[in-house]
Amino acid sequence: MLKLIVMFLFLCGCASIDIPSSFEYKEIKTRSFSIASWQKITSPNSVYKIYIEGDGYAFNARGKATQDPTPHSNLVKELAFGDNSPNVIYLARPCQYIKSPICSQRHWTAARFAPEIINAEYEAIKSTVGDNPVILIGFSGGAQVAGLIATAKPGLNVKKIITIAGNLDHLAWTQYHKLPPLSESMNLESYRNQFAKILQIHYVGTKDKVIPPVLVNQFVGNNDLIIKVKNASHNEGWEQIYNNIWNEK
Repeated sequence: MLKLIVMFLFLCGCASIDIPSSFEYKEIKTRSFSIASWQKITSPNSVYKIYIEGDGYAFNARGKATQDPTPHSNLVKELAFGDNSPNVIYLARPCQYIKSPICSQRHWTAARFAPEIINAEYEAIKSTVGDNPVILIGFSGGAQVAGLIATAKPGLNVKKIITIAGNLDHLAWTQYHKLPPLSESMNLESYRNQFAKILQIHYVGTKDKVIPPVLVNQFVGNNDLIIKVKNASHNEGWEQIYNNIWNEK
């Protein structure tokens, strides 16, 4: 019954998407949150590809914080469910799909990258992959999560980080858009030196007004690590790079 309820929640927040039979829903319990995931693990001792969801539906069209940050976009799900690699995990963010008792609006607004959020995402991955190598693929705010769990929480065997429309320095992002700072959040900028040592690639959309390419350029500082995706906005136009990401091993 729980699996059916979760599947309904997984589908009702956005356009319907087929979930391959090879993927199994798993609710990962951490110290602070229960985190929704869909997992395909066929070679447990091989590389794991972890697709980390973005910030989700944190704000409505009027800029007001929502009561539920579950994403409406299928972008990360399409990438995860289309990946034929042996071990693939779609990992939601805390409070998406599952409302843990601790969840409050701060966890998808000012505290979206708070220590308890990063700890939970780290615990969820570590408890699943152990010491096996991982490729972290983060979309939007999921890129910040990927960077922080790879640097501020050493212990994962991170082979590579891939970001799509990645929010890599949220202070620069809020300043760019003249938004209030995410005052309760950790920031990857504090771990820039550690992050630079990780093999990485960053996809930016030429029409992305949410995470404009200039912000990624400023943070990464190496154009060889950045790939511009023509005509891609924040949530649309990324299909042209799906095969590139699926082919990462």
